[in-house]
Amino acid sequence: MSSLFKLTPEVASALKTGRPVLALESTIISHGMPYPQNMEFALAAEQMVRDKEVVPATVAIHTGKACIGLSEN
Repeated sequence: MSSLFKLTPEVASALKTGRPVLALESTIISHGMPYPQNMEFALAAEQMVRDKEVVPATVAIHTGKACIGLSEN
C-alpha cells in the first residue's frame, strides 16, 4: 500500500481476507457535533456496522496521510 495511506490492522486484515469493509466519513467527528456527542455518535455508528459483520473504516486525513480506519487513541 502507498505511503500516502495508513490502514488500521483491522481494516488491513479484512481487505486481505475478503471481509466486507464500509467507509465512514470522519466529518461528524470534526465538524458535525460538539464533543463528546461527536465521539459517542461515531463509535455508535461503527458498532452498528460491526453488528452487521462488516468492518467500519472511518476515513480521515491526518499528518498528510489518508487514514483508513481510526482508533480512539
